[in-house]
Amino acid sequence: MPRSSREPRHLGDEARHEIIDDMGMLWQTLGMPRAEGRIVGCLMLSNAPSMSSAELMEELGSSPAGISTATRRLVDVGFIKRVTQTGQRGHFFKVEDDVWGAFLAGERAYLDKRAAFAESVLEKLGTGDEGPRRRVTNMRDYMAWLSTYHRKMLDDYEKFKQEREANG
Repeated sequence: MPRSSREPRHLGDEARHEIIDDMGMLWQTLGMPRAEGRIVGCLMLSNAPSMSSAELMEELGSSPAGISTATRRLVDVGFIKRVTQTGQRGHFFKVEDDVWGAFLAGERAYLDKRAAFAESVLEKLGTGDEGPRRRVTNMRDYMAWLSTYHRKMLDDYEKFKQEREANG
């Protein structure tokens, strides 16, 4: 019997695993650990509100240490969130519906940390450290400028999404 066009259709397991592996490879080509990309891909393709560390280990065939290291880093950079589930023990993770917008918003914290680091280095440099002072000043100012620009980018992105939703 033919499937109704209104009947939900789901991604098959084989296609799902291929996409997850492709996300890992994409991540790796950008200089990041492949395992992190696979976790983001797995969470993006999940219909569940969150996945546990154990579920990620099973789905990806990864070790507990590998999942722990990768999820910790992904939480730190803002790609995924750690969430709790009432009555459940263990770690659970999810991606926002707009993981990329959430990352963009969270990236400001990364930039602010780099600017603060540069500022602390500037306080330690001596008067004869002209070259290092110039380079570290540029680092601090670039991070501060980029953080400000990120606010504008995020505002522009939110406007873009609103226009997309308004236009169907």
